[in-house]
Amino acid sequence: MSELLVCTDLDRTLIPNGHQPESRDARDLFRRLVQRPEVTLAYVSGRDRHLLESAIDEFALPVPDFAIGDVGTTIYRIDEGTWHPWEAWANEIASDWAGKDRQTLAGMLEDIPDIEPQEPAKQNTYKLSYYAPADLDGEALAGRIGERLASMGVRSSVIWSIDEMRDVGLIDVLPAGATKVHAIRFLQAHLHVPPARTVFAGDSGNDLPALTSGLQAIVVANAREEVKQAARHATAERGIENCLYIARGDWLGLNGNYAAGILEGIVHFIPEARSWLEID
Repeated sequence: MSELLVCTDLDRTLIPNGHQPESRDARDLFRRLVQRPEVTLAYVSGRDRHLLESAIDEFALPVPDFAIGDVGTTIYRIDEGTWHPWEAWANEIASDWAGKDRQTLAGMLEDIPDIEPQEPAKQNTYKLSYYAPADLDGEALAGRIGERLASMGVRSSVIWSIDEMRDVGLIDVLPAGATKVHAIRFLQAHLHVPPARTVFAGDSGNDLPALTSGLQAIVVANAREEVKQAARHATAERGIENCLYIARGDWLGLNGNYAAGILEGIVHFIPEARSWLEID
């Protein structure tokens, strides 16, 4: 059994591809921590397998033990560099779409205004994704799409987020059971890792279900203020504020952005991890 399961989003959470600066050496410290034998590392991302592997190469990230891709619709186990799709997860989520495929769902939504299908490479068997103007009421739009699908017998999870680098809204239509949080809990159960030894880190709207689920969750300091506020509000409403940590910076001289924020949060929830970093 793993002694600590570290799950993290990639873009603008571990990968420093936002506007804010990255603390020097933060990724090296992160790499040192996750290479410990006590730690199992899982990336949790909207990226598909090809883009996950590209990110690992481009940003010199540690190779994970597991990768949850396509916003939770795929899980891979990585063994000595070989990526193995986890068929048990595909079977787990398949029934939510009531036997309908992605193209059929797209036909059900073709008259919804303001949405434009994303590129074929960003779609998969259980992920239907659209672009929308960033200044729309994204939550209302996601609600309309979810209601339309529900009226046709489809159990869906519709996720709104914003790509702030491109200033565009993103809509992901997934099976109801295929969110990041469900995928993390599936992984947790199969690895027999207790909740007190699991952490998740994220930064954006599509991370909110996991950030406010009761998992020990970290919001990196570079996250948008509305994401921080939404996470605070949702956890306070449920009385689970202790499950949320928002990185502040000024820890070990790091700024709390990206990998620095993940490390700050891990040490908050798992204090002995500080010694794993060999910090005096």
